[in-house]
Amino acid sequence: MNHHLLNGALTAAARGWHVFPLRPGTKRPALHGEAACTRTGVCEAGHRKWEQRATTDPDRIRATWSRGPFNVGIATGPSGLLVVDLDVPKDNGNADAPAGAATFGALCERTGHTVPTTYRTRTASGGEHLYFTAPASVRLANTAGSLAPLVDTRAWGGYVVAAGSTTPAGDYTVTADTTPAALPAWLLRRLESPPVRVVAPFVWPTISGSRAATAALERECRTVVGAPEGAGNIKLNRCAFKVGRFVAWGDIARNVVEEAFQAAGETRGLTAAECRATIRSALDSSLRKARPRDAA
Repeated sequence: MNHHLLNGALTAAARGWHVFPLRPGTKRPALHGEAACTRTGVCEAGHRKWEQRATTDPDRIRATWSRGPFNVGIATGPSGLLVVDLDVPKDNGNADAPAGAATFGALCERTGHTVPTTYRTRTASGGEHLYFTAPASVRLANTAGSLAPLVDTRAWGGYVVAAGSTTPAGDYTVTADTTPAALPAWLLRRLESPPVRVVAPFVWPTISGSRAATAALERECRTVVGAPEGAGNIKLNRCAFKVGRFVAWGDIARNVVEEAFQAAGETRGLTAAECRATIRSALDSSLRKARPRDAA
């Protein structure tokens, strides 16, 4: 028996969170699927999925974890939880894109709130999970990127990996061991009713540079303005990165590019601070990585 993992399961259950086993070293449920169900035992009346079989019973937990070093899954819906998952850019994606923690912080700033203080864990990939108690009167579902880029939520139909679990990428650890806060009302409203996108008229600043550079800048700025809901920050980062090569080649001044993208980002609904940070990061990265003109 792996006592560390067993302790993680018992600790979560003691908080009233319903747990179930994950395959050793992974994030995948260890329980049998419907196709392999024998319709016996707990499934005698019909196949029961991991969400239905998750438990807070210490005896069942000890019996399960005595059979193997299972990681610990928490079924968020039955546990009365809404977990905000702040992810990090994947290795095969745009490594310069802002992480979920940054985009969630920008969302909080944009709506006039601070990042809530609550029970928090660090994931194996370097992301974060923020735990909140969900209102009993509302049955919230999972979301993926609707709040902000690289920000997902887990509620009914979802689960998270509990602290104490481990994968080849790293461990899941508690970084703020406190009682989960109630889900903020402003966040609940956004989860129940996604905001209607409002785009202000885009006012072009004065642009000077080579024909190719100004054409690229105008094209990428329009891409930012037309970005779909929840993708504004990522589009701003990627588009500014593309135009950065023209700055590196001396075809257009950096301040001209920054001013144009600042206007495009704010038109899209991003905060001024969010735009400045994203544009600066994207251009700095682009200038470092720009190839000579004849090699581009």
